[in-house]
Amino acid sequence: MNVNEVVTFVDKIVFEKTGKHLDDVQAAVVQGTWERRTYDDIAQEFNVTKNHVGDIGAELWQLLSQALNEDIKKTNFRSTLERIYIKSSPHSLNVYHIHGNNNNFYHPQTLNHPNKETQETNINTQPKSNNHDLTLAPQIINFHNRETELQTLFHWILNQNAHLISILGLSGIGKTTLIKRFIDLHQQKFDAIVWRSLKSPQSLDLLLDDLLKHHKLDSLPTINDKLKQLFDLLTNKKCLIILDDLQNIFIPHQFAGKYQPEYQDYQTLFKMIIETHHQSSFILISQEQCPEMECLDEELYPIKFLELSGLDSPEILNNTGLKNEDSWLTLINLYQGNLFYLKSISILINKNYDGQIADFLAENTLHITNQMQSHFQETFHNLSPQEQQIVLELSKFENPISREELRQSLNLSSVDFNNGLQSLQQRYLITKIKEDKILFKLSPVFQEYVRTCC
Repeated sequence: MNVNEVVTFVDKIVFEKTGKHLDDVQAAVVQGTWERRTYDDIAQEFNVTKNHVGDIGAELWQLLSQALNEDIKKTNFRSTLERIYIKSSPHSLNVYHIHGNNNNFYHPQTLNHPNKETQETNINTQPKSNNHDLTLAPQIINFHNRETELQTLFHWILNQNAHLISILGLSGIGKTTLIKRFIDLHQQKFDAIVWRSLKSPQSLDLLLDDLLKHHKLDSLPTINDKLKQLFDLLTNKKCLIILDDLQNIFIPHQFAGKYQPEYQDYQTLFKMIIETHHQSSFILISQEQCPEMECLDEELYPIKFLELSGLDSPEILNNTGLKNEDSWLTLINLYQGNLFYLKSISILINKNYDGQIADFLAENTLHITNQMQSHFQETFHNLSPQEQQIVLELSKFENPISREELRQSLNLSSVDFNNGLQSLQQRYLITKIKEDKILFKLSPVFQEYVRTCC
């Protein structure tokens, strides 16, 4: 029984008793107690007093004692849950069953008088794999160094019940792979999982038909009817729905995050996901932010976003055929740890340099392959005219520059300049650096493309 399963189990009990999920400090008390850490350690991590953590712990132990019919304290919390786990089995009549990754809490009054109906109900409430539609999800061959991100997703989705999560970053950075890995680890915790790609977008009406095709009981003529049935489903079941390549429903040649007219209804869906009470989660995978992800107070809205940067581990070049392992990290840093860039440049180095990275690096050139050029050409073409001007000007500077310096060299109104600068950050093509003053720079590989090809 690992710590994630413990936190999930306790969260379920607390939700059944109070109607609320564990908050961050409560989850930390459960995790810290399981790991045999002191209240003082937990308090320092969350910048609260030891007494506050102790009070939260006391409330949790009292609640768990009532729910589990056990005298639970900090000192016996781990041993008690381990004992419950060991005693549980598919044929036992114990009150609390913990089967692998699927934790189920049963009320004592039900299990004191077991019968066939109860056992059938138990079986029918298990997650059913035929409700997991992952035909459009990618297969993962390698997964590297995203353990922190996986833990974050687990906490958001399974502890905090975050309704809307965006996974954001440049193409090739590993967004889709991260989410598929999360699903592979935790798919039995969901009643239903659906993965859909918007690479070739469909209208919201057709998407709803698709999502409801296994559940729709009646003819639903309007989008509002379909939305109501979808949210009934999201409320009654723990569902996980993934929409990949979300950026394709936005208008090209304009600022980031503006919906194409035929996909404007998606905005209604996302707002409903945020504002409606349910127990499910949507994950949006995108190269640019949508307006619904912008929030000044996360406490008011159950939304989260995770911005991915490149990887910096030499092991990502394993099995590429490249030589000179002592130079692998240099190559990775040169191409920002972006797996798409690294795959493309690795093929070139194998073909032209017989895999000798040292020979390639000796030329001291940030080479842009044909595959990268095609990708960046589409990226640049989809920018608004204002963004293109900013990118072309910014590409002239070797070092990061301030907003004021950049503005002076452009013939743009203040509104167009600021909107363009914000939009490029939302596309992850420009990085903001906080030093004595705020500075901006282009993504280095994209900058090299702009310099040489635009």
